[in-house]
Amino acid sequence: MPGLVPWLLLHLAAAAVLTWLTRRYALGRGLLDTPGARRSHTQPTPRGGGIAIVLVVLAACAWGALHSSDHGAAISLFAAGLVLVAGIGWLDDHRPLPASRRFVVHLLAASSLASALWLEALPWWQVALGWGLAVCLINIWNFMDGINGLAASQAAIAAAGFSLLLPAPWSWVGWALCAGCLGFLPFNFPRARIFMGDVGSGALGYLLASLTALSLKAAVSPFVLLLPLVVFCIDAGFTLLRRVLRGEAWWQPHTTHAYQCAARRLGHTWVTMACALFSLTATILMLIARQGTVLLGFSMLILSCSFAAWTWMWIQRRARTLPQG
Repeated sequence: MPGLVPWLLLHLAAAAVLTWLTRRYALGRGLLDTPGARRSHTQPTPRGGGIAIVLVVLAACAWGALHSSDHGAAISLFAAGLVLVAGIGWLDDHRPLPASRRFVVHLLAASSLASALWLEALPWWQVALGWGLAVCLINIWNFMDGINGLAASQAAIAAAGFSLLLPAPWSWVGWALCAGCLGFLPFNFPRARIFMGDVGSGALGYLLASLTALSLKAAVSPFVLLLPLVVFCIDAGFTLLRRVLRGEAWWQPHTTHAYQCAARRLGHTWVTMACALFSLTATILMLIARQGTVLLGFSMLILSCSFAAWTWMWIQRRARTLPQG
């Protein structure tokens, strides 16, 4: 593998430059998210900055395919799925598309990933798990991309953890994702000068689903690999379930996620940092326990999910009584 530090710095710098260029493009084209009842920001802000992360990851894929003939076909299929997800998100950032059309493309991308996992000789159940994770995380990352720095910081932490488990050339892709998010973050946190948009949020979900599935070979217990994803999965899952049970239009934008309720009270920065601390701890636990028993991994996942679920319920209760701020 190329030296890790130069690899990270190269992709970080490229992502930062591309984010700056995308911001200029978005301002010129009038691609702005405007404040509203279903938004967590208060000023018009350009969107689409996630394309920078996608481009640096695709560059890493090209490098990996060229320098690893054994994995070239799998990386190409993986990259094709990423292009599908990012492409439909880029179009949606320019002109909103029907949810059904986006979902069909997400299914195709998940199938492309599944083909890549099959070429990597993963057993059928892991291929199926990767397919399902891709469909879920593409949408979960889209649901949870609502405050400054949250989606990118969560993805960077998880990507770093998975990269430590993966062999080359897949680790190159993981580190490129981590560096891409870090290059994007100064434009999005603590003050948002650009949002990543659907092109970025969907792509991050796809990439993390891929890295999770590819890491299955490195862990005795598959449950520990879900630890870095707990914050997003619990908040998105519980909020979605509540909206479905209430008969609400769950597919429409809203501001009832726990992280959004907390951000209105505490501000974006504190919430993003608190979620990062939880996920960093969870990722470290994943690395420590990856060779533990299946029961140990399952127990750690249950405890993490229980704490996240309790926090979700506590925040939602407090949101009904605390003043907005």
